[in-house]
Amino acid sequence: MAKKDPRDLSVEELRWLLVEKRRAARQERLEQFRQSGRVILVAPDEQPETIENWHTGEDAQASAVPYARRRRSRRVLDGFLLVVEVAAVIGFLFILFNGLTLMRELNRNVVVALEQQPTMTSTPLIMAVVLPSGHTPPNSPGGSRFNDAEIPEHLRPLVQSYVVDVPIPTPGPEQAIRLQIPGISVDAPVVQGDGWEQLKKGIGQHAGTADPGQKGNVVLSAHNDIFGEIFRNLDQLKPGDPVVLYTNQRAYTYVVEQTQIVAPTNVEVMASTGQPVVTLVSCYPYLVDTQRIVVTARLQSSSN
Repeated sequence: MAKKDPRDLSVEELRWLLVEKRRAARQERLEQFRQSGRVILVAPDEQPETIENWHTGEDAQASAVPYARRRRSRRVLDGFLLVVEVAAVIGFLFILFNGLTLMRELNRNVVVALEQQPTMTSTPLIMAVVLPSGHTPPNSPGGSRFNDAEIPEHLRPLVQSYVVDVPIPTPGPEQAIRLQIPGISVDAPVVQGDGWEQLKKGIGQHAGTADPGQKGNVVLSAHNDIFGEIFRNLDQLKPGDPVVLYTNQRAYTYVVEQTQIVAPTNVEVMASTGQPVVTLVSCYPYLVDTQRIVVTARLQSSSN
């Protein structure tokens, strides 16, 4: 074949020469790579050494059949993997949607459970069973002392705060510190608490009642015939008389609206109100002390 003119060669012979030339070039490159240590020696391709062993076109077509099969198998595998991925995504979306639905259902159940529960109301504070400042007259046998006879016998254990020190609220800038009633010449300090010991120091504000100027009832009490007789002349007040209550920051002027004589157990006069009022409480009559005089005044103005 080497002595033939290339123009005399057939198509199959030319193809075989081209393949042999490519194989020789490949072997030369592999040898160079092996000598440089870049690759290892590989087994030579099994190729025909003569033109007679060269595959004909029919053989090449036959060899293409396994390749087509492999290609189809690869497409089938790729399709299967795609189906698996799509199924995984759909499963994840289903789980996510199911979780959100479950959370909404749980929240709805919680809301329903809360709505079905009875409305919680705060436990009211135990109110006094008698009005403050109660005591025996100073001219009675044994002198002045807390008058526990005013209290129903079955309720006496509840009023121990009247004969022992009561907890005093923490002082604040809005608490009352002084009371002035020009019509009866009263000018006295206000302390927090209206127990026996507190009323020795001046006028006592009942714990838990409103601060001056606020909506609610500021309940103040003092004695009428002992410890300075601060509220001795409450019965002389008339509607329209001013009552000035001071804090560390402001002065609040209240105006007298009414005066009433009540039983010691009439604690309703100490109840909270929707308007800013002040309630003054003392024993009555003078040196008898079997009842209470209660003066109610409503807020008129305030000043710095």
